[in-house]
Amino acid sequence: MERPVSPARPSHQRAESADFRLLWWAGAADGIGSQASGTVLPLLLLGLGNSPQTVGLVAGASTALGLLLGPFVALPADRGARKRVMIGSAAVSALAMGCVVLTLSTARPPLGLILAAVLVERVATACFEAAARGTVALVCPGPEQPRAIARLTAADQGALVAGPALGGLLYQAARALPFLADALSYVVSALCVTAMRADLTAPAPRQPGEGVLRESAAGLRLVRSSPLLRLVLVWGTTVNAVVVALYYGAVFTLQRDGRSGAVLGVILALSGAAGLVGALTAPNVAKRFGASRVVTGVTWLLLPLAVALAAVSDAWAYGLLFSLVCLLMPLASVVLQARALQATAPALQARTGAVLATATTGAAALAPVLAGALADRVSPAAPAVFCGVLLTLLAAHSSRRPVRGVLRAEVSG
Repeated sequence: MERPVSPARPSHQRAESADFRLLWWAGAADGIGSQASGTVLPLLLLGLGNSPQTVGLVAGASTALGLLLGPFVALPADRGARKRVMIGSAAVSALAMGCVVLTLSTARPPLGLILAAVLVERVATACFEAAARGTVALVCPGPEQPRAIARLTAADQGALVAGPALGGLLYQAARALPFLADALSYVVSALCVTAMRADLTAPAPRQPGEGVLRESAAGLRLVRSSPLLRLVLVWGTTVNAVVVALYYGAVFTLQRDGRSGAVLGVILALSGAAGLVGALTAPNVAKRFGASRVVTGVTWLLLPLAVALAAVSDAWAYGLLFSLVCLLMPLASVVLQARALQATAPALQARTGAVLATATTGAAALAPVLAGALADRVSPAAPAVFCGVLLTLLAAHSSRRPVRGVLRAEVSG
């Protein structure tokens, strides 16, 4: 008996599949390179005689600039310049990291040039990320988007495992090598985006008489008017802040116990691997249990883990619990990102994503400050206790019937 021949996929679907693979490789290369250089950058700056305060100032300034520019860069991306912005941003980042490599090849590298190049690279990366938002909706059909987001999230988690290890090894060989790897990763990203054949314009209709500020705020207006996007905003902001605070709680716990940096590296690798597993399994878990149950269940499960983290004193027990947190979080995060993607028109993807990213990144930037203050003035366990309180409020909010109804409506729709 002859086996039935599957109908050939249309050429545009084959192109979309190839375009998504290019998008995945662009993000994976960018993530590994950024993690490799970002991990050793504090070591480089400290090794050049700078104070920890200077290192923190550089990190804070680059984050703040990215948050401020994100919504404005998202506007030309939504107007149709998405591909040009992505390619240009990757090229600028590659040149900036190339300048760092050349500077470090000198006997006495000028600090000002290094700091300027790092800031340029961080801002250009923020522009790339802002323009890249919504690309999935343009290269993947609707039913494939949850799995596509899971694969992109898995690439990010994989970069958290491979990037720091690569950066550390290269830094041991020569201090300029991690930054050379980062420059090359941006070249790979630019080439991948250039090779994409899909139409990435999805131009937003321009309203007559509407200024730049009002057009840039269109994503904010959409988030305020959409119950689903408000849920994504609240959940993502809270949980990202919790995970960052718990991470710094792990650092404080290890320091209190006199553990070495190698122990922290192992814990970070384990938590990154756990996040990778969570991201890859998220679509199947959501399909089996439903989006509403996954989001509500994950939120409630995170609560006892935060309480346990406040109670344990052993570093390896802390690492195990933190890895469980990193395993659970992507299960709900991927579901919410997919729902947000499907609920937002392509012409508003970049601006809406910029609003969500600004909130989550801002909360993640403030979390270490709060965790440090609590650990200093109360106890090393205080950050985990505070995270438990936040998760209690979030779990109660996500369990409300209107909130569960929003997710169920999105699934049925």
